[in-house]
Amino acid sequence: MAGLTKRALLLGAGAAIGVVGTRYFSASNPVMTGTKKIMPSNAANTLNDQSLLSETPIFRHITLKQDPNAALVDAIRAEIAEANSEGRPVNIGAARHSMGGQAIPRNGHAITFENSFIELNQAEKTFRAHAGIRWRDVIKQIDPIGFSPMVMQSNNDFGVAATYCVNAHGWPVKKGPMGATVRQIKMVLADGELVTCSPTENTDLFNLSMGGYGLTGAITEIEVEMANNQRLEPVFEEFPAEEFGRKFIDALDDPSVNMAYGRLNVDRENFFKDALMITYHPSMDQSELPPASGSGTMAKIARYVYRAQLGNERMKNLRWWTETSVGPRLSGPATRNSLINEPVITLDDRDPLRTDILHEYFVSPERFPEFLTICRDVIPASYQEFLNVTLRYIDTDPQSVLAYAPVPRIAAVMSFSQEMTERAEADMARMTRNLIDGITGIGGTYYLPYRLHASRAQFTNAYPRAAEFAAAKRLIDPSLTFRNGLWDTYLNGL
Repeated sequence: MAGLTKRALLLGAGAAIGVVGTRYFSASNPVMTGTKKIMPSNAANTLNDQSLLSETPIFRHITLKQDPNAALVDAIRAEIAEANSEGRPVNIGAARHSMGGQAIPRNGHAITFENSFIELNQAEKTFRAHAGIRWRDVIKQIDPIGFSPMVMQSNNDFGVAATYCVNAHGWPVKKGPMGATVRQIKMVLADGELVTCSPTENTDLFNLSMGGYGLTGAITEIEVEMANNQRLEPVFEEFPAEEFGRKFIDALDDPSVNMAYGRLNVDRENFFKDALMITYHPSMDQSELPPASGSGTMAKIARYVYRAQLGNERMKNLRWWTETSVGPRLSGPATRNSLINEPVITLDDRDPLRTDILHEYFVSPERFPEFLTICRDVIPASYQEFLNVTLRYIDTDPQSVLAYAPVPRIAAVMSFSQEMTERAEADMARMTRNLIDGITGIGGTYYLPYRLHASRAQFTNAYPRAAEFAAAKRLIDPSLTFRNGLWDTYLNGL
């Protein structure tokens, strides 16, 4: 059973969480007749992101591979100087897994970082790395010496500084967003000055950049805290979804819980009615931890199961039964690093006519039943294929200006499969705005790296410090050198 004890089982029986299966677009569905396809051109002078729906004209795209030293700083300064002289914007990216042009400067200079430089400090339990290093390269270096990222996403493709710039979160508990684990950054400002920022040095700029989507400057290096890698064992508990908020918080009061997440049943008959909570506790045996594993045969099977659910109620029912009945029997210990050392491509769509779109919403645990009601009212009324929802805990974020967790929150990470048509895009936008209205109405908010379907009023309502952020950005970047889709859509003009 060794092949079933790690993340592959979670993907096969967990991440493959199901699809709503309500009205959906397909080639044979007459509602699609006459709709226009949205197909990327992949032209040389454009740049796209993970959504495949954000193709944007740019002036130039370059890749910088220098180590985080004077040569990298000089290269960034040269690009900024040229852009400033012509009034063009600049933006830095790594994997570009955002979905609304948050890492793309329209008609500007797009810079991609590719470098895996890392320097470890075991005594301080930190690592210093190039801003563009991917988490897979971090895990590769720190796993052999017994360490693990303190907080990162549940996939390893993303750039480390990009994680800080979107202030992403993960499975570790009780932890806040990743930015809370950053000790220091170095950043080139729009005027070319290289500055050091930390919670105690240039603090305002540090907090502005945490979750600032690269709008404050070009980060060149980052120092981040590490945790001890451990062998963990999962505990599964199924109960009515209305009880999830309370039970999740109660479970996390156990100091032995290291990581945790939840799922919801999304089959048509029981949509968001049943919940599954998985908590990870250290195993008794912590000797000779195996190397962090990656994708294997079970991950390939997982993808098949995940995709087979599209419009297939029997597969959705099978998935929930597998996760709640088979998973607890077969699941065994896995290291902390193995649980998060998985690429996004494991569940990649590979359908040229569809694209996977993420949503994420944050609600207080005590308002979770109301959140369920909102989702039951809004999502099944759409034409979107609902694939998955993962529930996570996020502790209070008192630092970032654009904070999505000013109080402890439960994060609901949702995945939809959307046809690449104008009608499907319009339907997704309508559904998104309805969800945002409902969730902000119960004191929640939504996450910013995804499709830019919210209205400006919804954005400023969900992020009440947005005008403060825009004003501070103009002080440090009066020429508005660093711009992207998020700025152009919401912050410009505030």
